[in-house]
Amino acid sequence: MVDRLLATLEPPCDKSAVVWHRRGLRTQDHPALAVANEYETVCPLFIFDPQFYDSEGLACDSRIRFLHESLKDLDSQYDAWGGQLNYAHGEPTELLEALIEAGWDVLASREPTGRYGQRRDTAAALAGVQFVTEDGLVRAANSRNNWSNHVEQWFESDFHEFDGQAVEFATLNTAAQPITPERIETIYETEPTKARVPHGGRTAAQRRLAQFVREIESYPGSISSPTAAETHTSRLSAYLRFGCLSVREVYGPVQNQAADGRAKEMFISRLYWNRHYTQKLADWAGWLDRAANPVMEDLHEETRDSELLAAWKAGRTGYPIVDASMRCLRETGWLNFRMRAMCASVLCDLFAQPWKEGADWLYYHLIDADPAINYTQFQTQAGAVGTNLHRIYNPRKQVRDNDPDGEFIYQWVPELRELPSDFLDRPEKTPLAVQQECGVDIGVDYPYPVVEYEAAREHAVQRFDQLREAAHRALQEPGVARRASLSRRGRRGQRASTGEPEPDNAQSSLAEFE
Repeated sequence: MVDRLLATLEPPCDKSAVVWHRRGLRTQDHPALAVANEYETVCPLFIFDPQFYDSEGLACDSRIRFLHESLKDLDSQYDAWGGQLNYAHGEPTELLEALIEAGWDVLASREPTGRYGQRRDTAAALAGVQFVTEDGLVRAANSRNNWSNHVEQWFESDFHEFDGQAVEFATLNTAAQPITPERIETIYETEPTKARVPHGGRTAAQRRLAQFVREIESYPGSISSPTAAETHTSRLSAYLRFGCLSVREVYGPVQNQAADGRAKEMFISRLYWNRHYTQKLADWAGWLDRAANPVMEDLHEETRDSELLAAWKAGRTGYPIVDASMRCLRETGWLNFRMRAMCASVLCDLFAQPWKEGADWLYYHLIDADPAINYTQFQTQAGAVGTNLHRIYNPRKQVRDNDPDGEFIYQWVPELRELPSDFLDRPEKTPLAVQQECGVDIGVDYPYPVVEYEAAREHAVQRFDQLREAAHRALQEPGVARRASLSRRGRRGQRASTGEPEPDNAQSSLAEFE
């Protein structure tokens, strides 16, 4: 493929640039595109990387379809200026190096990542790709002093502008048979199966943002209930994950158009948390593979149980709200953050299973899977950071608090639909007479709990107490302390005295952009 590229890749002039799109699937507020204004000719390019389509890619087919829809929308954005989005298929560094050798400058926006993505970007930089880093994050610094002021100034600063009418667009003939999203789906035999997945792309994102700003008053009361969250939260997370909108593009309309009050402040706080956790991944790529607190590196390895992990994945744990959540995740690729946090806590704290396989499972299925949010939050809930170790979710209480009428459970655990809602927090305690009357046989139609809650919680507390002192000592080490720290917000924080969110929202607000 590189030979075919080289045959047609001579740049049309000395001032020619390729803009390599990865996650920033938009033409506005795009750092690399803003730099491209300095060039006479611009060639927008997306490379379909085989690494993300094989079994190691951790991307379900429905997320791939969302990506492809977003690419088509990006192509239409360029079409409005008389250009087009170019596609290539292959190992990115090899292709980009061929472009550079042919005489192009290659620009890309730096995006924090880990694992293969980090290795790819390191190799691309060595090959000569110019990475642009104007995204509100602080890099090459030993501390986050003044981080709050820095990110607040970024939110309120002017967007990165690209003038698509002032440049000439170049088109690359990448192969005898053109590369398209449809052809890639054929090559890799992708077959999306999830239901109720939003349509990808900037156009859909802008519609959703406008609707949310109009309806934002319902936001505070909707974030915890999995049913209410599906329709009354922003549901912008997948669009932010793929960069169909920048975080700053969401901030502006909410800040300037939404009515002042609790709803507006709560949502804006989540935009700051987005930058905070993206900053964490920029600081340390190990979040995806290693425990943030080294004392917790082998936590629960001695109790690893493939059957417990399988029951959790399948939604057959005997805890109805956990099972409903895991089935909803598998079928739709979405779950509100409170339920994500609960499922992580149940797997790691109550079932005493290592965190990484669970985090990978969520990352594979979520349409909005963002490494900076998924892995930092899973580790936090799993105790791998070594802080707030007694914050263990009670799945029975979550039924009573967030699904008291059973609407969510009845939808995703149909074998319990005839069971009265009064028994959904503990189906195993349903009197036999009630089971016979409603035709639900607990232990046959629906499993008994795979672990007993009180005993499991007590075991988790004892284990954490054994590790607490060592974990605390590790948190005094500068590198570990920085990973575990919370960047404080300044003058717009919810708590003027400390700049941090209210305690009740501290965990539920960290990653939630639904």
